[in-house]
Amino acid sequence: MEQRVLGRTGRPVSIVGLGTWQLGADWGDVREEDALAVLEASVEAGVTLFDTADVYGDGRSERLIGRFLKDRPEAEVFVATKFGRRVEQRPEHYHLANFRAWADRSRSNLGVERLDLVQLHCPPTPVYSSDEVFDALDTLVAEERIAAYGVSVETCAEALTAIARPGVASVQIILNAFRLKPLERVLPAAAAAGVGILARVPLASGLLSGRYSERTVFPADDHRTYNRHGEAFDQGETFSGVDFATGVEAAAEFAALAPEGATAAQTALRWIVQQPGVTTVIPGARNVAQARANAAAAGLAPLPQATLAAVRELYDRRIRPQVHDRW
Repeated sequence: MEQRVLGRTGRPVSIVGLGTWQLGADWGDVREEDALAVLEASVEAGVTLFDTADVYGDGRSERLIGRFLKDRPEAEVFVATKFGRRVEQRPEHYHLANFRAWADRSRSNLGVERLDLVQLHCPPTPVYSSDEVFDALDTLVAEERIAAYGVSVETCAEALTAIARPGVASVQIILNAFRLKPLERVLPAAAAAGVGILARVPLASGLLSGRYSERTVFPADDHRTYNRHGEAFDQGETFSGVDFATGVEAAAEFAALAPEGATAAQTALRWIVQQPGVTTVIPGARNVAQARANAAAAGLAPLPQATLAAVRELYDRRIRPQVHDRW
């Protein structure tokens, strides 16, 4: 699989990675053996980046990755984790003592001496402007608890503030065919600064797979049931903030743009990796078939200009009026 350098980490990673929120919680139950099989299938397909967080299943996702990598020491996988969401979201909780404790917990979960990448996990907006926060992260690097740090953001404004920080190696941001705003300023700014971009929620919580209808019912413990209006965390994490009915109708139009031999989901992933400035896209997978299909998107031919224009037209007509200015 094609590799790109992840910003200031200096490390090459696959253009299609694996997001492991599904293997922790909030997407319904995934059995341990199924989760490990997803990790195995992804590596076999050429994936070299796993994205996780200490809050996914209260560490379950990290522990599963740690177990997998212990059993597969030859697998050269870059693990990007996140911390900060296990406490009440107040800026004063983002300090060195907590960072050390959080990093040490993730190191233990993953079974490593030094974390490849730690990302602030969508912290309160004032955190991005705090010199003390980034000094603390620099201290973790100096102490060799972490090799590099980045941020995961909710808004473009937060991303731009983070990109201006000289120590920030990467920015993780929601980017998909239903969320185009990062294309305007964030991706160009990241490219100019040498900051890597991890594109998350690439299928708009599955909408862009084209598999759902208005009658689709998700399990009670799936965030697509309980967070549609931001009841539990930021609304943008669920269907990219798009109203479900609108999203289903727009997804059907998007699916019609898929080239012969490619699924709608693969087309959505291919569209993302074509955007200038993107390092990697991190779709999730609940089973081996999904993991393999996601990885195969890296091998698709580039989408033609006509398809790219059609995606933009669909966004401007159906999605932009509802969500663009919000994010």
